[in-house]
Amino acid sequence: MRTPIRTLLTTLTASTLLMLTIGCSGNGDQKKETNPPMSASATAAQSTTTAGAAASKKTVLFYGNSLTAGYGLDPAQAFPALIGKRIDSLGLGYTVVNAGLSGETTAGGKSRISWVLRQPVDVFVLELGGNDGLRGIDLRSTRQNLQAIIDTVRTKYPDCKIVLAGMQVPPNLGAQYTRDFRAIYGQLADQNKLPLIPFLLEGVGGVARLNLPDGIHPTAEGHRIVAETVWKTLKDVL
Repeated sequence: MRTPIRTLLTTLTASTLLMLTIGCSGNGDQKKETNPPMSASATAAQSTTTAGAAASKKTVLFYGNSLTAGYGLDPAQAFPALIGKRIDSLGLGYTVVNAGLSGETTAGGKSRISWVLRQPVDVFVLELGGNDGLRGIDLRSTRQNLQAIIDTVRTKYPDCKIVLAGMQVPPNLGAQYTRDFRAIYGQLADQNKLPLIPFLLEGVGGVARLNLPDGIHPTAEGHRIVAETVWKTLKDVL
């Protein structure tokens, strides 16, 4: 099933926004499982080390939707894997795990977080909410779910460092909703004293050559730009 990444720049054209809305309409009733599967990249664990070496390393876990999962690409082309390669090249001693799941909402993320946290996590990058915004979900629920995920991580692993990735939604949802949605991330980052990636798709959303033919999911080149955006914040956390 094809599921969009749910976040685009507010400067998208009306025709692109319409296509985005239509492309998302078939995925509103995503089934949740007690032990839901991760994306292909998560199943592969996206570790850039052998199992033996990884045991002695700390873990960076990317938790998000199809943007994190690298929809339409080889797992090695998704931005979490690119971050992992950079970490290895710098000898920083971290294993990277991609726990992205296409179609994920904040409610879905809240449901599966305990399962994902069965493995130790030292750095947790949270990228969720775009699907909520695209579906016009009550922003109070989105905020509460994101906060619940943050709280669960901190309860399970008090020393874990959490990085929050900011998202945006297209303006066809209404100016007030768009502004309030964007503000959630800064507010949560301030409230929880978290490093914030202002907008994960900066320089990628709405740029045709950086997205797949569907006009929604980033290409390999787009993911390289996303990786650079993430690194600007993440490098100071590692």
